[in-house]
Amino acid sequence: MTQENQNTSLTRTLVGKVVSNKMQKTVTVLVERKVKHPLYGKFVLVSKKYHVHSETNDLTEGDTVEIAETRPISKTKSWTVTKVLKKAEII
Repeated sequence: MTQENQNTSLTRTLVGKVVSNKMQKTVTVLVERKVKHPLYGKFVLVSKKYHVHSETNDLTEGDTVEIAETRPISKTKSWTVTKVLKKAEII
């Protein structure tokens, strides 16, 4: 085994945008990804929403965050915010 294989993380991480912060210590994150259509070859935008645990309630709608998979926290939450990549611009 090489040193490079030992340092790779086994936790899944995704990048998405916060679309709702109306719950306590929970935000809803929309993750969009491009998938190639199997027959036509066109890239289609596929999106999914995740309930994500945020210990500090400082996230606002429009923030871009990185989330990581963890143990189940509640019935719908099994992801946590690892870092904020970009804060939303207030107009």
